[in-house]
Amino acid sequence: MSVLWTLDDMAAAMRATRSATLPADVPGISIDSRSIAKGEAFFAIQGDNRDGHEFAEAALKAGAGVAVVARDKRERFAADAPLLIVTDVLEGLRDLARAARARSHAKVIAVTGSVGKTGTKEALRLALMADGETHASAASYNNHWGVPLSLTRCPATAKYAVFEIGMNHAGEITPLTKLVRPHVAIVTAIEPVHLQYFGSLRKIADAKAEIFAGLEPGGAAVLNRDNRQFTYLAAADKAVGVARIVSFGKHKQADARLVRHSLQADCSTVQANILGQDVTYKLGAPGKHLVLNSLAVLAAVSLVGADLALAALALNRLKPATGRGSRTTLKMPGGSALLIDESYNANPASMAAAIALLGQAPIGPQGRRIAVLGDMLELGAQGAALHRGLAAPLETASVDLVYCCGPSMQALWQALPSGRRGGYAETAAALQSAVLDAIRNGDAVMVKGSLGSKMGPIVKALERQFPKQAALEQAHH
Repeated sequence: MSVLWTLDDMAAAMRATRSATLPADVPGISIDSRSIAKGEAFFAIQGDNRDGHEFAEAALKAGAGVAVVARDKRERFAADAPLLIVTDVLEGLRDLARAARARSHAKVIAVTGSVGKTGTKEALRLALMADGETHASAASYNNHWGVPLSLTRCPATAKYAVFEIGMNHAGEITPLTKLVRPHVAIVTAIEPVHLQYFGSLRKIADAKAEIFAGLEPGGAAVLNRDNRQFTYLAAADKAVGVARIVSFGKHKQADARLVRHSLQADCSTVQANILGQDVTYKLGAPGKHLVLNSLAVLAAVSLVGADLALAALALNRLKPATGRGSRTTLKMPGGSALLIDESYNANPASMAAAIALLGQAPIGPQGRRIAVLGDMLELGAQGAALHRGLAAPLETASVDLVYCCGPSMQALWQALPSGRRGGYAETAAALQSAVLDAIRNGDAVMVKGSLGSKMGPIVKALERQFPKQAALEQAHH
């Protein structure tokens, strides 16, 4: 078992008091008692809904080597429980994150943006792994506890490290980027997301620009040249003394420039010029947005001195994540249908991208393209207009039927021509049966909405009613 931290280093970094007999080292860091591995350190952080101290005992029973707990909660645990005791557990996690960054010799890349953060982080993980040991944050661990947790998990031996940094309020990114101290910071795009907290795109750009406050001296900013906020962001970079600004996109002046591309239903081929080097590569997952973000990925690869040819080759293995465009073939009576699961989250930019992908999806002779859409949340006063605005991309993509749910989607529903209207319901749960009844052989169905609009269960219901082709084939062998 590899050693992630020695207990001595952990205790020193967190100025922690030791209690009982402790292991010499730990192989990992966890905040979840349900998935903790043997010997790992469990941090009892205060979550959004529950206090981790409620689960520390369960974590130790499940095999955790040590639990990190707050001084004022010490009396909850047995005298012989293996504990590291700190004043504040989340602050302790941050202290350990600072120590992780201080001991690391890795080239560090941070990714933020309104859309495409996780996909870009995963593409970077693939691209850099081709050149050496790469650590990247798990899932979408991009908030006030996710970023420090990801940092503490970075092995001292990593050659590259990639962190995703998110926000929905101003001021959130600054402390996180100062923890990560990236050599390269990518902003994928500035789009109307979390508008209700910001009120304008300019303010969103300001909040995303906070990522540059933590850049290492001599570090580079990678910005989207095709985004309307490019000039503004570039100026913000110069103001905080960013040494190098690298742009990506279709724009003739982009440093990582798209020369030409071909979009297929399940992949894309790309020809690009990355900081003066011509590269041709295949992306294993479909979508124009992924093509553009792959330019940022390869620009960052080049900036940290990794092997560009190996990185470009590795992107062939890119796969969409669950809820972010993953595709399943559903077994139907007399054939099959394609399910595109985009249920993880939604905003106007990612909705438009997902609708465009549905437009390229293959359908059978009698098949139709069907969009099942839930509310995009946190859009504030412009919400109705932004929902209504989806009618145009749906028309461009020749989507045959649209099923809508949620109060905000009412605006889109009213804007749709009657021939395109599949069904409307107040909630995803109420819409489910209509969607299940509608699907037939040859169809391509895309399900998308904000996390809070609970579209995931519709995907699960489709997979239950029409078992996945792959699962069926395995059952026969």
